[in-house]
Amino acid sequence: MKYIKILPFLLLGQVHAQPKLNVDQALTYCVDQAAKISATLPTTAPNLPRNILNGKTQWKYIDYKDWTSGFWPGTLWYVYEYTKDPKWRAKADSFSRELTPLAYSKAIDHDLGFQMYCSFGNGLRLTGNPDYKKILLATADTLATLFNPKVGTILSWPRPVPNMEWPQHNTIMDNMINLELLFWASKNGGSKKLYDIAVSHATTTMNNHFRPDYTSYHVVVYDKETGKKIKGVTHQGYADNSMWARGQSWAIYGYTMTYRETKDPKFLEFAQKVSDVYLERLPHDLIPYWDFSAPGVDSPDRPNAPKDASAAAVTASALLELSTFVLDKTKAQMYRTKAEQMLATLSSAAYQSRSVNDAFLLHSTGHKPNNSEVDASINYADYYYIEALLRAKKLREEKGILSKL
Repeated sequence: MKYIKILPFLLLGQVHAQPKLNVDQALTYCVDQAAKISATLPTTAPNLPRNILNGKTQWKYIDYKDWTSGFWPGTLWYVYEYTKDPKWRAKADSFSRELTPLAYSKAIDHDLGFQMYCSFGNGLRLTGNPDYKKILLATADTLATLFNPKVGTILSWPRPVPNMEWPQHNTIMDNMINLELLFWASKNGGSKKLYDIAVSHATTTMNNHFRPDYTSYHVVVYDKETGKKIKGVTHQGYADNSMWARGQSWAIYGYTMTYRETKDPKFLEFAQKVSDVYLERLPHDLIPYWDFSAPGVDSPDRPNAPKDASAAAVTASALLELSTFVLDKTKAQMYRTKAEQMLATLSSAAYQSRSVNDAFLLHSTGHKPNNSEVDASINYADYYYIEALLRAKKLREEKGILSKL
């Protein structure tokens, strides 16, 4: 496959006209859409919106055990942060508390960070509620039970999954996001070992999950007894050796966050390398196809491949933070400008749901090989979209991205 590469610091907007980002307008749109969603939610579980499939207008609802269960309450916390309206705080609290059993149950997979830090983590940041802190600390301890010191990473799926050679140890790129919970807990009353686990996981993943060009495998399978790498494969991407768009986005986000928490320069350098290869291969509108190597993505006309707006939202949010760490002012500005251009495209009629359905965004792809959530509206796309918009607003107001708005 051939890629048309761009110069590392070339702003695409100088060549191809890009829409301008109106942050407050986009955030107001999110609030309006959230109000529509809230008006139609079931009163009993399953009542957490997960997706609206292509051609449909109704949400599929899930309960607290689903790996995406934290994104709706997390989105509500972001709506509250922007509006300051106590009704949104009450809704965010109510839906977050549905997830409480996860803190005290046996870990069924690695997604506790997604589930609990997006919900209770944002709630704690915005309210300081000590009950949320207690729940988060318990969750971190539960997540840590999946760590295998012989391998150096957290087990992602403690169960048979096709091509994972169970009962060997599997680790997926998505798991990088869950380290934020461990970093937080280690600095807020939890065991210091949680910090060590997070650093070990990030370092081992950095050493084994990437090809020489810094593109990521989705999954690495390790020998659970010796820690030896058995193979790098995909689960949701096109092929074992392809760059699955959202997987690379998780890497960009995860290593940016890991640098923030450790201040180790090797993670900052690595975050830039995994970002740069992603940026070099983007199409003109800066929204990736579901996999950078999938058939049709290099077609000059109409590629026969779905986009993944969720990967764009994750990346935009991560690049905004990365721009605050990079010392080279030219490159830092490039990352921030790219992120804002991505958000501007996502905020256009081509990607916002608007009157199509009640979600924030269209055109996300969950699991293409399984023909699942293809070209759909998905809750985590909405979550990272509003998160990125809030980060963009804070940067424009010269505030830290983790501060309260």
